[in-house]
Amino acid sequence: MITAENLSFTYRGNTAPALNNISFSIPKGELVCLCGTNGSGKSTLFSLLAGLQTPSAGELAVDAISAKGNEKQLRERSALVLQDADLQIIGATVAEDMMLAFPPNDTEAEATCQTMAERFSLLTHWDSAVHALSYGQKRKLCLAVSLLSTPSLLLLDEPFSGLDYPAMLEMRSIMKANKEQGLTQIVSVHDLEPVIDLADSMIVLHQGELKGTGAPESQLDSLLQYGIRPPYSWLREHTISPWD
Repeated sequence: MITAENLSFTYRGNTAPALNNISFSIPKGELVCLCGTNGSGKSTLFSLLAGLQTPSAGELAVDAISAKGNEKQLRERSALVLQDADLQIIGATVAEDMMLAFPPNDTEAEATCQTMAERFSLLTHWDSAVHALSYGQKRKLCLAVSLLSTPSLLLLDEPFSGLDYPAMLEMRSIMKANKEQGLTQIVSVHDLEPVIDLADSMIVLHQGELKGTGAPESQLDSLLQYGIRPPYSWLREHTISPWD
């Protein structure tokens, strides 16, 4: 589904690459945990996968579509949900934000959007101003809008950040449902605890370099040297316990 071969990216004006010669592959339908400290290259990789940047060197393909020269097609297939929901919400109300991609007065599109809103417990807030939503509700609105485009790849940037426990459980339920539907998901996190038991594989980045990829059990022992704390169950018993 996703392949990267000797992928590198350097921001204009910089000499050191933000990503340096990394290679990995992700099968369709996997939930991948992307981890690394600040400055490791996670956001850069997301921007490449979302078609917002073009690789400086190497190859990157999503659904067999090369990233180089096909950024628009990547943007049509990938949905990026930012950590800060306020940077992503454009509409003044829930209804307006969800309907932005559709023609005005399109009753069929409105029904589709309302069905998605109901899935995310947002239908009762259909006419609510977005500034009146809670932080968790704003995050769900961003997710709902992203899934309206039926992407083949969902990129979640720190989806648990700032959420209370019930909202974190709800976010996990959304990820599980997406997984059951065969949607490929890459979840960028600093804290592994809420997601590691759902992950099929991991990608570990450090200072722009790939330090590990594969099943979580094959990567967790190496994380501390890269400034990443393994989950408590792994530190205590060398097991991955269900978080909820």
